Amino acid sequence: MIFFLLQIFLVAVVAAVIWIRIKGVEYVIVNQRWIFVCFFLLPCSVVYDLLFYVRNWIVFQLSSAPKQHDKRVQDIQRQIREWRADGQQQLMCTGRPGWMTVSLRVGKYKKTHRNIKINLIDILEVDTKRQVVRVEPMASMGQITATLNPLGWTLPVLPELDDLTVGGLIMGVGIETSSHKQGLFQHTCVSFELVLADGSCVKCSKDENPDLFYAVPWSHGTLGFLVAAEIKIVPAQKFVKIEYFPVHKFEDVCTVFTEKVTEEPGHEFVECLVYSENKAVVMTATQTASAEPDKVNSIGNFWKPWFFKHVESFLKTGRGVEYIPLRHYYHRHTRSIFWELQDIIPFGNNPIFRYLCGWMVPPKISLLKLTQGETVRQLYEKHHVIQDMLIPISKLGDGLKAFHKELKLYPLWICPMLLPSAPGLVHPAGDKDEMYVDLGAYGEPKQPGFVAKETVRRLEEFVRSVDGFQMLYADCYMTNEEFRQMFDHTLYDKLRKELECEKAFPEIYSKICKSARH
Repeated sequence: MIFFLLQIFLVAVVAAVIWIRIKGVEYVIVNQRWIFVCFFLLPCSVVYDLLFYVRNWIVFQLSSAPKQHDKRVQDIQRQIREWRADGQQQLMCTGRPGWMTVSLRVGKYKKTHRNIKINLIDILEVDTKRQVVRVEPMASMGQITATLNPLGWTLPVLPELDDLTVGGLIMGVGIETSSHKQGLFQHTCVSFELVLADGSCVKCSKDENPDLFYAVPWSHGTLGFLVAAEIKIVPAQKFVKIEYFPVHKFEDVCTVFTEKVTEEPGHEFVECLVYSENKAVVMTATQTASAEPDKVNSIGNFWKPWFFKHVESFLKTGRGVEYIPLRHYYHRHTRSIFWELQDIIPFGNNPIFRYLCGWMVPPKISLLKLTQGETVRQLYEKHHVIQDMLIPISKLGDGLKAFHKELKLYPLWICPMLLPSAPGLVHPAGDKDEMYVDLGAYGEPKQPGFVAKETVRRLEEFVRSVDGFQMLYADCYMTNEEFRQMFDHTLYDKLRKELECEKAFPEIYSKICKSARH
């Protein structure tokens, strides 16, 4: 059977190559991108993942990562000393190519700044006594779960998508369906280690250099280079028991979701997928050691339907209960990149495709960016939206109405998060912890007259008006003044001066604003 499928695939590859030679690479990438993705990017992604997995396994088994870590940090310090010796003529940034990030855009500043090479991709230590894992900034979520879960541990907040890195989730932001209990990814971190503009390596935590500890999250590498982080770990169970609650009225979406978030005793995980103005499925889940055999759904298997399509089926069948293996649950949206893959491979959820090629899905996001070309990039910029907006849960109804009015884009992802009242760039307007929600919109808006810049600016204005925040991996059209209105720069500006960052690193805004990315 496997040999037969391999023959079919090879024949299809040959046919694809012939078609590309006839039509040209650019034509196929722009007009029939699925051909290029299915027959070239998917196989390349499989080979990359396989090699990286073997490499990580060997490194972890030999415990060689901690031995090499100090040398790698010293090399970063050497590069900074050389930058200082050269007269500090350029601002610094990491040397990681922009196409390798999960963000939709590529930073232009990489071409004008001094690129510091940072090769820190390993898990350094799993300390079960202290219940922390020490990792380097480029360690990914897929890498961490593959290491921790077999040991019986997991992260309190484990954001979706295998390729998300620790550094991106700390310097940027990370959220998951456990965030209503644990906060954002940054709030599960115990300490950070950074190399500063003077070349020194410092450690910070709530008790040691606390100002730096609270200023680092969301700072996008503008205070120093992250070289390691300690993150809390918690015991992991084998399954997640998940309950589905379909709703068919707009008012019920907000009511049921809020009830499940605040319900006592609390659920470990809560999320909601909104499929239209009036239809949604609210989900609650809790880890469990055992499961009812006839209700186990290994949703992560490549032949299974995409998770968001599976969830949608409960709008017809009514309430339901399932047991999903823990790692499958953590990466339930990975295979379909939430629902982005349906725009790239329209037949990707077809059973035939899933059985024949589903084991190669998803393509690496970095490879998609690397090969998209200028024409595809412009099409995405004009007709595609990827945005996550954080607003108080009390404003959820207003947020859904605003997204419907401006985008008419479904599904929408709703994820709750507890935002602690703590120093830093992001905190509630008052002096108390507050429950927020993330409204995630990914895809092609159906609203007639959609214009990316004007539409996103109106959404940004709404979010500022309710004391919310925009995730900065996405296109940001705010002015610098508006950006500072949204994010509290008090502590950040203080640290920038104390650590002499003005001549070493750009400000956040100059790295994330739309004009700094393409």
